[in-house]
Parts: sequence; C-alpha cells; structure tokens
Amino acid sequence: MNKRIIEDITSFIFVSDTPRQADVMLLPGGSDPAVPEKAAELYADGYAPLILPSGGVSIKTGKFNGVKRKAELYSDDYATDCAFYTDVLLKNGVPPSAIIGEDQSGFTKENATLSRKAVDEHGLNIRTALVVCKSFHARRCLICYQLAFPEAEIQVVPVDVYGITRGNWFRHDDGVNRVLGELARCGNQFVAEFKHAARM
Repeated sequence: MNKRIIEDITSFIFVSDTPRQADVMLLPGGSDPAVPEKAAELYADGYAPLILPSGGVSIKTGKFNGVKRKAELYSDDYATDCAFYTDVLLKNGVPPSAIIGEDQSGFTKENATLSRKAVDEHGLNIRTALVVCKSFHARRCLICYQLAFPEAEIQVVPVDVYGITRGNWFRHDDGVNRVLGELARCGNQFVAEFKHAARM
C-alpha cells in the first residue's frame, strides 16, 4: 500500500490532543478498561472535576459484551457499558460524586447525544470537554461529540486498545478492518448533518 495513503488515513482517524483542564470528561461506551482507567488517571491529575461514562447494551447483541481485559479485577455482572465503566472508575479512585452516568445509548452517536441530554438535565454549562476513547475510534468520537456539544471546545485523549496503534494498524487484519471501518462510518453516518450544514 502507498505510504502516503496510509499516512493520510492515519492522520485523519487517530486524532490526538494534549489534554488540558476541562469541565468534564466524556467516555463513549466500550468493554475495555483502558479507557476508564485513563480517565481515572486524568481525574487524579486534576484535568476535570466530572466524568460522564456512556453506553447501554450493544445494538448488535442486545447485551453488554463482557470485559475484554482484566476480568479478574472487574468481575461484577455488568448490565451496561456505563455500569462497567463506572465500576472501573470507582475502583481506580474516582468518587461517586464525580460520575454522571448515561446507560441508554447503543452506539457512538447516541453516546454523544444522550450524554448531552444528561449534562443538560444536571444543569451543567460545558465549555470545554475531554473525550477519552479508543485511539482508532477517535475521529468518529470527535465528530459525534462536537455535534452534540457545538458550543464546547472538544479535546480528544486517545487510548490504544486491542494492540492497535497509529503505527501498526495497517500491518494486521484486525487493525485494517477496524480503521477502515471507522473511515467508512465517518462518511456514511454523517450525511444528513453535512447536507443540513450545506443548506445553512
């Protein structure tokens, strides 16, 4: 594969910002503890006073898909992504008062829109936010959360999972499938939003 093509896809998908202090951390749902563990680390370092883990059950399976790693540490019978992420946060030192959960969403765009609903219901004014997410999921997360929080400055803090990084995704089948799947979804999931913007 042409080196420039790989570099261009990598730059687009693997968004990464240097974290800055923010009003809230937003966590799209998942089943790997690396994401909430990173959020707990950022919380301990004072980057945000609140964390909003998101996610109900998988739209594909209709249930929480199970803990991907460290099941010996995180061994509860989790009903949702949010319940799992919340337990990881608590076990890594985040107090319950700093967690606002959202457990009804089934996919990334809903993670963002229902997180916005939860923020509004709590009367919070979010001007800055950190999105902590899987690294190969970063661009789609940024689009979804920026659409849900158009007035906020969104920074993305990526976490490598499943052995997939910006430096190796193109070297094995799982990385190629996940990254090119994200590339496709970044186009086909936002057609209506772009058409609406074009008419403004």
